[in-house]
Amino acid sequence: MKLYAITDRTLFAGIDALMAQVALWAKGGIDFLQIREKDLAADDLATLATAIVHAAQLSGSPMRVLLNGPFEIAASTGCDGVHLTANLPSSAIADARALMGEAVAEPVISVSCHTLSEIERARDHGATLAIFAPVFEKRSRTETVPGQGLEALTEACQLAAPMPVFALGGVSIENAQDCVNAGAAGIAAIRLFASPHWQTLQSSR
Repeated sequence: MKLYAITDRTLFAGIDALMAQVALWAKGGIDFLQIREKDLAADDLATLATAIVHAAQLSGSPMRVLLNGPFEIAASTGCDGVHLTANLPSSAIADARALMGEAVAEPVISVSCHTLSEIERARDHGATLAIFAPVFEKRSRTETVPGQGLEALTEACQLAAPMPVFALGGVSIENAQDCVNAGAAGIAAIRLFASPHWQTLQSSR
């Protein structure tokens, strides 16, 4: 089971706490870490990305750091790749790979997908991996988003092959293995990896 953590600094008591968590992720076997802090100004995002990349390198971990943000910032801060939303132009994956390729030998291009057509598009345009969501129901203070279910995840994984798919949305300790059994390469999450419980998943790797 591959593990893909996504940041949300509001879940931590300041940047120092987030950086401490980054170190735990790196040492604990997280495979991919997506920096998802869309409200930050460009300079602040670059500063945070630089710090996270440095922390990952210091740990000696093979964890790959991806930026959900401008390609230029990802490349200049030493990130291993970028995460793209599904509504970008068809050329976005190739553009990201070309720009990141100037700084990283094998850049990781991760893409959000919510439909089978988006999975197919990501696969055909050369994405490294896809995040399929939401698999399970997602609840927040303002809304409830129904999940697409494990059958839809299985279809997405079969269509995506050989591109790996990660399950996102309502993923928990209890249903993580179900996602892998459905064909996912692993799981992606925000809140799950912000709690200490995620470390129990290491036994499933």
